[in-house]
Amino acid sequence: VQLVESGGGWVQPGGSLRLSCTASGFTFSWYAMSWYRQAPGKERDLVASITNDGGRTNYADSVKGRFTISRDNAKNTAYLQMNSLNPEDTAVYYCNTHQWGRSYWGQGTQVTVSS
Repeated sequence: VQLVESGGGWVQPGGSLRLSCTASGFTFSWYAMSWYRQAPGKERDLVASITNDGGRTNYADSVKGRFTISRDNAKNTAYLQMNSLNPEDTAVYYCNTHQWGRSYWGQGTQVTVSS
């Protein structure tokens, strides 16, 4: 299982970014996918998740209405569209899949929101 995140960077408050997670080594369309984030000195927290077919999504209260998780099973890729970013969204963002009792993580992508 390999997960590779991309799309992070620096953005001003109020800006937008789209993160991508490209997966390989497993049948992508069989498994739910999630995005987590970890700010300096804090625990890694769930941001959003999506079912294997994209039919259901779930969001942390802090990002509801601003972030959208989606997936393209034909491209083995999950996305996180982030709008109206604020400095509290600054963190390393990780892609995750949980399979047969084991969690797999990408290397993370840094998102920095500042003026």
